[in-house]
Amino acid sequence: MQSSERHRKILELVKVQGTVSVEQLSSEFDISVQTIRADLRDLDRDRKLIRFHGGARTVDGRENLEYESRRQIAASEKVAIGKAAAALIPNNASLFVNIGTTTEAVSDALVEHQDLLVITNNINVANNLRLYKGIEVVIAGGAVRSTDGAIVGETAVDFINQFKVDYAIIGSSALDQDGGLLDFDIREVKVAQAIIENARNVILVADSSKFGRAAPVRIGHLSQVDIFVTDKVPSENVRNICRDADVELIEVALRTGS
Repeated sequence: MQSSERHRKILELVKVQGTVSVEQLSSEFDISVQTIRADLRDLDRDRKLIRFHGGARTVDGRENLEYESRRQIAASEKVAIGKAAAALIPNNASLFVNIGTTTEAVSDALVEHQDLLVITNNINVANNLRLYKGIEVVIAGGAVRSTDGAIVGETAVDFINQFKVDYAIIGSSALDQDGGLLDFDIREVKVAQAIIENARNVILVADSSKFGRAAPVRIGHLSQVDIFVTDKVPSENVRNICRDADVELIEVALRTGS
């Protein structure tokens, strides 16, 4: 493959994923990491992306991906994560479900549960689960973000603080190597922090594309989570954090072939 064609494909991946790693690109194009680093230097010089240690990101890392585009990223992984996380929730339980495409996958897998109380700041989750008799849905009040149906802001935080639930299902736009859980919107982060503080058990759901992404606002730390459900953890440091903080790590196995 010519370098110009490879550059074009790299930019397509960055546009879809937000960030890419050198290792991912080396595997994707079956070329050396040295060649990929040179590609990223060229693209960074031309201001088509921003290179950082170990990878690259979109020119404006503050902007999150469009919600419908995010649904398509690691779609099969999100379904598997959603089923695994839902299996951890017993009947007759109360839970928060936060905003996010992966948390929505969990809600899709909850529909056979009975006697659930689901409190959410996610219009999409509420609209889906309201159809099922075994699930009572309570939705937070506040400003609705037009891009994804998230209810965010201080009113939503005050609403969440009225409850103490059995489980919280939360997502994260990015997972840092130091265990930091990161996002893009400070208003959304405030709601997520309130959800963590008011749940007896916190379940983080995030696919492996979130490793190496960049986001500017800190939600919290992996050590605040009780269970982390993902498809795979490419970072040995994150594994060590889970072990040292007694976070149960569940990596779902995806079926391949027929």
